[in-house]
Amino acid sequence: MNTISRCPQSPSARLLVVPVLLALALGGCASRGGAPDTSRGSYKVGNPYTIAGRTYRPSEDWSYSETGQASWYGPGFHGNSTANGEPYNQNLPSAAHRTLPMPSIVRVTNLSNGRTAVVRINDRGPFASGRILDLSKAAAEQLDMTRAGVVPVRVELMERESRVVKDIAVNGGSAADQLAAIQRLPAQSAPVMVAAAPPPPPMPVAEPPPPPEPAFVQATAPAPTAAFVPVVATPPATGGGYFVQAGAFASLDNAERLRASLSRFGDASIGQVTGPSGVAVYRVRVGPYGSPDEAYNVRGAMQRAGHNDSRVVTD
Repeated sequence: MNTISRCPQSPSARLLVVPVLLALALGGCASRGGAPDTSRGSYKVGNPYTIAGRTYRPSEDWSYSETGQASWYGPGFHGNSTANGEPYNQNLPSAAHRTLPMPSIVRVTNLSNGRTAVVRINDRGPFASGRILDLSKAAAEQLDMTRAGVVPVRVELMERESRVVKDIAVNGGSAADQLAAIQRLPAQSAPVMVAAAPPPPPMPVAEPPPPPEPAFVQATAPAPTAAFVPVVATPPATGGGYFVQAGAFASLDNAERLRASLSRFGDASIGQVTGPSGVAVYRVRVGPYGSPDEAYNVRGAMQRAGHNDSRVVTD
């Protein structure tokens, strides 16, 4: 196993692995211990940073594809905080990358044996020369590279899935919520090549008829046109005040369960937003309140009751 130093923002780096996608049987966002993964990080691209004299520039590169060396890390980092604020779970498929957004979804191919894994980027690294990816133990096992330690790989960003997890993350959704949204995406089928039909035989060309005799047509005055009246759209009413947001979910049922548990703190409601990826996100909020002090007091009470991810927001 190869372990390496992490990004300066997270010296004790780790990765949160979200079992991503399709039929990798990690059983609906549960770790091997059986507990659902409800950890929450944040969506982060980040500013340029320099390690050992080399500057890295994080960006949203939706067409990213690169070939290089990948390593993996595990027990020494398990439970530590990753660069986007989640606890690293070595038993879930995740990875550290130097510039891709956190979270984002990539497909990794082990070029030495052809095995592939879909993993979630949630940490920064590796910074060893020639390496482009640092994988969790679970991802390394899927690629059959734990013995080798370092293998050649191809890393491809999955744009649709990455945009979906971005939408969930920016609205405060957990890693489990992100996975649930990805699993509901319809499968993308490969294009089917269809042979073109042969062109029809040319039709015989008939002799054109003689032109008709010119007819006298009396000109009439054009009908008056209606005056153009611009329609001015009425701007939508805007909300106001301060809210305490307790969570954001891809599942309406999960949002409803949380809303029902918050009634003792005030007027709890569910609002639906749709991100650029087209996936619906259900935000659970309490409020509105007339002042930030009032909202922060409620947030404190909610956090003491166990709703640790509550935060004050405005519309």
